[in-house]
Amino acid sequence: MRRFVLVAILAALALAGCGTGNPAYIKDAETEGVSVDVGGLTYQVQLSRYLNPALIDDHETLEGAPNTLNPATDIWFGVWMRVKNYSDATITPTTQFAITDTQGKSYTPVALKGVNPFAYRPTPLPHAHVYPYPDSAASTGPIQGSLILFKLKTASIANRPLILHIEDPTGVDAPAIVSLDL
Repeated sequence: MRRFVLVAILAALALAGCGTGNPAYIKDAETEGVSVDVGGLTYQVQLSRYLNPALIDDHETLEGAPNTLNPATDIWFGVWMRVKNYSDATITPTTQFAITDTQGKSYTPVALKGVNPFAYRPTPLPHAHVYPYPDSAASTGPIQGSLILFKLKTASIANRPLILHIEDPTGVDAPAIVSLDL
């Protein structure tokens, strides 16, 4: 009898791991590097940080950014994103992101104009594919993610943590959130 119970328990545990797709959907990440699921895709913040246009590396990363930054009150803030399609369908990653601070101030991405090889500009992603695409500048660089650019008020730095909201463009799936490291 004891052996039968043990076999039944092991069989139940094995079956619990079966199924299709990703069985553990994560909607809340307390830090970067943790994958969250939205609209059938898995999103991972590779890195987030301030960008300084006076530095050569950051200046090149900001290629195509509007000339609207007031250094006395604003900062450029980059979020580098990686997206994986574990579903069986072809899905276009979302472009609906927002950053909020603890005072409720919300920021949306700033479009990068022209040719910027690091810019987040997703296209339909087939099953088992990753964005940024392999062998692209964004994928092979040290961060291995595509840049989503935000213009934040300097005052928001004191109102941490900053939270990244990732919305499902269809509105069917609940949004996911990621606490950004600063």
